[in-house]
Amino acid sequence: MNKEHVISEEVWDQAQEAFSKNHFWIAYNTISYFLGKNDMYFFKEKDEAFEFSQTNISEYNDYRVIYAQSLQEMLRQIPYGEAIGKLNHSFKKEIIMNEKNFEYLKDNIKYLGFGEKQHDELEKNLKAGNDSFQMTYKAEVNKKPFEAVLQFKKPENSDMYFLNSYHSSLERTNGEKMEQTFYLNKGKGVTAKEAYNLLEGRSVYKGLITKAGEPYKAWIQLDFENKDKHNNNEVKQFHEKYGYDLKEAISKYKVVELDGGEKEKSLLQSLQKGNVQSVTIDKEGTAGKMFIEANPQFKTVTLYDEHMKRVPKETLEQYQSIRPKNDKDVKQDVKQDIKEGKKKSENQKLNEDIDLPKKKTSRRKGMSL
Repeated sequence: MNKEHVISEEVWDQAQEAFSKNHFWIAYNTISYFLGKNDMYFFKEKDEAFEFSQTNISEYNDYRVIYAQSLQEMLRQIPYGEAIGKLNHSFKKEIIMNEKNFEYLKDNIKYLGFGEKQHDELEKNLKAGNDSFQMTYKAEVNKKPFEAVLQFKKPENSDMYFLNSYHSSLERTNGEKMEQTFYLNKGKGVTAKEAYNLLEGRSVYKGLITKAGEPYKAWIQLDFENKDKHNNNEVKQFHEKYGYDLKEAISKYKVVELDGGEKEKSLLQSLQKGNVQSVTIDKEGTAGKMFIEANPQFKTVTLYDEHMKRVPKETLEQYQSIRPKNDKDVKQDVKQDIKEGKKKSENQKLNEDIDLPKKKTSRRKGMSL
């Protein structure tokens, strides 16, 4: 574990001056606890820095070479703990807050699937200090151009930036361009891959939050036929009470991966993310590669052949299997048998009562004594 250091105020002035001259290679003395002006040296060339560190080794000097273009980058590489010497309190607080904000937003971007190549651009925007900024992510998914413009903003009375939303677009194979803005909650929400799947017209199973702050889960799908007041596609939701059981829908087909183990778990998770998933389906005793996707609106799964052509409804039966009854089904059948048996017994008794000869009674006219 690296030893923590106290960094003197004169080092900050020295560093800022060095950075302004493009001296980004730094050799600092790892032995000294208190890093003063004579414990840190700045160089323009990498070779100069390493040469200095190798020729200045002694009982009191052991230099480590790092590369940094800002105070924040320098702090990430020099373990300083909570001790930054006599640095101005407000400036010290700003550096620490910027560093925490940078790490927080890096995690947001990584979680959402926008990669790790934009860290330098993110840091430059944070240092610029504007009220808001944008970053563009471009990729090619399944040979289709996918783009997302990430929106960062800091609220009033706050120095922290947040990733509030991103506008995504996908150019389909037929040249049609689909677009949607996805709003985020504390940097969490629809990921880049899920956005791609939704723009392709598929459904995604997500954890959501009500306006009252209550969490819930639902399948979501973009409604390309209807727009909201912001010209965004409406979002259809199929809640748990809607009754869509993904595993049950898959089990109607002879899917080999539905084994109750890790393969099944992986299959369900992939389909919940909106992916078209490769599976092995038994057809008339022969196993073959096919593809499926979740279709919660119709409480089923869509089936494609090995060439990604949708299987027509009239030929689906040849891939279907008779689902073995589980314990729940057996218990239900037993209850039904008991219920039907009881009903039959009651009907039989009623019929027997009807067939009994009736006792004749006579009624005389007049008054009885």
